[in-house]
Amino acid sequence: MQTKLAFLLLFFLLSSVGTQAQEPKQTEDWSKKPDIVTPGKKFRAPSDALILYRSKKDLAKWQTQNGSEAQWDATMCGMTVNRTGAIFTKQPFGDCQLHIEWRTPRKVVGDGQGRGNSGIYFMGKYEVQILDSYENETYYNGQAGSIYKQSAPLVNASRKPGKWQSYDVIFHAPMFKADGSLDSPATFTVFHNGVLIQDHYILKGPSVFAGYPKYTAHEEKLPMMLQDHGNPVKYRNIWIREL
Repeated sequence: MQTKLAFLLLFFLLSSVGTQAQEPKQTEDWSKKPDIVTPGKKFRAPSDALILYRSKKDLAKWQTQNGSEAQWDATMCGMTVNRTGAIFTKQPFGDCQLHIEWRTPRKVVGDGQGRGNSGIYFMGKYEVQILDSYENETYYNGQAGSIYKQSAPLVNASRKPGKWQSYDVIFHAPMFKADGSLDSPATFTVFHNGVLIQDHYILKGPSVFAGYPKYTAHEEKLPMMLQDHGNPVKYRNIWIREL
């Protein structure tokens, strides 16, 4: 019994000495200083962002699927879908942070999926839906802010038709093994008008209109696509940060 008590006393003494020997600086990380990024003022992009659309000249950063110049209507106030087809960034992207502002027509035409429909396809494959979802019923995993046909938004943060809206998106691209099998799936975190609507959602595969999503191996970086669904949706103030 005395041996056991002596052992316990020694254990507590050693534990106390070990705790006292620890210094706060032992857990301070000085290995890599974070880069300095200047936040944008008001609606401006941060200093390390790539501008994808700020003015009419930025339409030159986009192209059609066959590589010809984008033909959307472009002004200093934004670029508008005009039934000339989807447009793609000339530069490919993988993991990224995207800010994009969009507006559906003030005059309401159509309903459901036929009302203010467009979409942002990361890597040309993984869609965050754009839709006029203000008092407009449709299937929930197809409304504004949905990961199309996979995940409905946590809430509907839509503004009225004709009002500018914003998405802030964190996207992590899928990774594939050497044999083409999936190593890690893609994920989305999305804020709609400053409201969290997708919280690190794990995608089941690329967005598909019919059937079920399934991953197939592809490049680490691919162009981003804005969809032409036939509705005159307008875009402005688009910037991206590679992660």
